[in-house]
Amino acid sequence: MNTPEVPLFRAAMAVVRRDLLAEWRTRIAVNALFLFAFAVLVLVGYAVGPTRLAPEDRPTVNAVLLWIVIFFSAMTGLSRVFVKEEEAGTASALRLAAPPPAILLGKYLVNILLLFAVMAFIVPLFLVLTSFEIKCPSLFIVLLVFGGLGLAGASTFTAALVSKAAAKGALFAVLSIPLLLPPLIAAVSGTQVAARETSFAAGLDFVRVLIAYDGVVTTAAFALFDAVWRE
Repeated sequence: MNTPEVPLFRAAMAVVRRDLLAEWRTRIAVNALFLFAFAVLVLVGYAVGPTRLAPEDRPTVNAVLLWIVIFFSAMTGLSRVFVKEEEAGTASALRLAAPPPAILLGKYLVNILLLFAVMAFIVPLFLVLTSFEIKCPSLFIVLLVFGGLGLAGASTFTAALVSKAAAKGALFAVLSIPLLLPPLIAAVSGTQVAARETSFAAGLDFVRVLIAYDGVVTTAAFALFDAVWRE
């Protein structure tokens, strides 16, 4: 029963290694993600520093700003996983080298690694610059994990959809924003709860929304990717 899964996973890990080595050589996506995140963090820290907001307003405003920074950082670099294949002319070779599910899984894992690396840079700096106090760290971390998985999953599939289009950047943003609104709203709302409440249960509904979204997006992406990739 498990024999078909081994080649699939190996092929996916081969895609991950290939992409990470290519990214290590060029650092295009990493530089774009980190430079954008750093610039926005500096602006946010200057505009809404720890003394510029009333204490009762901080959970709402800071939760929104944090996820805006994460979202637009993701939009800056995550689309390149498939765009670079078309630009470099390597998409046809990749189609022959690995099955579509392995390609999607590999690209998804690469985007997860990139996004989580950027989030590990963004979140602590944001908390320090804005003096954003989180009263339930466990809820906050779970929201970051499942929110990040949702962003990476939807961004990866959208990148495959727009990779052959002429205006890739604009089309990627147009398709991604409505697709990512539900998890962003749940993540923002849950972060507000994590900043106000000490109980994990208080934000459990938002965690469930993110888990359900991640499951639906991942299932739909794997079901539709073969047609998108071979079209």
